[in-house]
Amino acid sequence: MKTVIEVKKNPNENNQSLLRRFSRRVQDSRILSTVKSKRYSKRKQSSLSKKKMALNKMSRRIEVNKLKKLGKEHLIVNTRSQMR
Repeated sequence: MKTVIEVKKNPNENNQSLLRRFSRRVQDSRILSTVKSKRYSKRKQSSLSKKKMALNKMSRRIEVNKLKKLGKEHLIVNTRSQMR
């Protein structure tokens, strides 16, 4: 969506009224409202990245369970920081 808003200065018109007219045209075109509404929206996560995250989580869980069975709970914190 590309919208060009052009305002030319009329004779005997000061800069404030020109600026006011320009800002009014921008508001009427609703460009700023659409941009502001899209500003913080995030893209949906792809199915491939969801699958990768699930696989990483599963492998992390398996590793933690192995370490718990071996009695090495103190190493669990270190494995998480290494995997990230």
